Amino acid sequence: MTLGPYTYLTLSMHPGCEPHVGISFHTPQLKVRAGLLLSSPRPYLEFSTHEADVHISTTGAGPVTDTDLANAREIFNAAARYLADCEQLHAEQLADKDATDTAA
Repeated sequence: MTLGPYTYLTLSMHPGCEPHVGISFHTPQLKVRAGLLLSSPRPYLEFSTHEADVHISTTGAGPVTDTDLANAREIFNAAARYLADCEQLHAEQLADKDATDTAA
């Protein structure tokens, strides 16, 4: 089963626990951008669709900390892995399609 594009948001609130928000983007309309807010200055990373926005910046929106650098490296490594996985699966899908087209 294949679903159409969508953005999925959940909010979980349990007594005695902190609230938890989850956002899943499953849409080609996803926009990703990064930059530097010059008024602060501080870096930011943004994921957005017309349904939701996620903004990532430094701790307390303040100076860059060692933890901020570690988090930025984790984001970079995760994005590189995501790219590699997408490229591999896309190539496999194209090869499967070509094989099916040739057999037909």
